Amino acid sequence: MEFMRTLKFLVISIALLCSVLSQAQTNNVSSEVRKKHFLLNRQGVALDGYDPVSYFSNQPTKGKSEFNTTYKGIIYYFISNENKIKFDKNPDSFEPEYGGWCAYAMGLDGEKVEVDPKRFKIINGKINLFYNGIFGDTLKPWNEKEKEFIPKANANWKNLFQ
Repeated sequence: MEFMRTLKFLVISIALLCSVLSQAQTNNVSSEVRKKHFLLNRQGVALDGYDPVSYFSNQPTKGKSEFNTTYKGIIYYFISNENKIKFDKNPDSFEPEYGGWCAYAMGLDGEKVEVDPKRFKIINGKINLFYNGIFGDTLKPWNEKEKEFIPKANANWKNLFQ
């Protein structure tokens, strides 16, 4: 009986250790590397200062510098302290996919293309942003082949950190 308890304890301990090591590996990207790969404005702020929480109410709104937080080296602005608190409780769920770069371009060939912060789509609970300018609106071709682009964009984004 004692042997079984010890064995069970060891199995659980090893599983927990593996889980912690796996999480540490994915979070092991330094703040400086993240800053290098995220789309930041001249002030070093993500989403061109738009409040990441506001995207989930379908109304992207410019945040205010007095309501800010830094997560893993990336600065975010918010429209209110309430939104800042929401972000701080679960920042990974509010960070933009692909560092805020155009999801279509990331899926097409892995290029970092600037976006129109008001051109977005929430996919799998994440903010995906798109270029919309003189060369067209990339949300349209994205929508046509979204299922193909998502795995390619994910792989291309991951490769930037290799």
